[in-house]
Amino acid sequence: MSVWGLLSRLNKVLLPSIHKVPDLTRLNGIQKAVVGWKMYVTYRHLDELKKRQDTPLDGDPLAH
Repeated sequence: MSVWGLLSRLNKVLLPSIHKVPDLTRLNGIQKAVVGWKMYVTYRHLDELKKRQDTPLDGDPLAH
């Protein structure tokens, strides 16, 4: 598992989900930072999977 994959899983478990807010422009500063961090980690994780020619649908096994 990559660092980005681990961070992605930790984000999903530890950080609050903001998808229930209908208008993202009404988020406060901390909520915007959480959304930005989650997006950053998600994009890095997807880039890493692309380098390995893997897809998120194949999963990210704990050991390769």
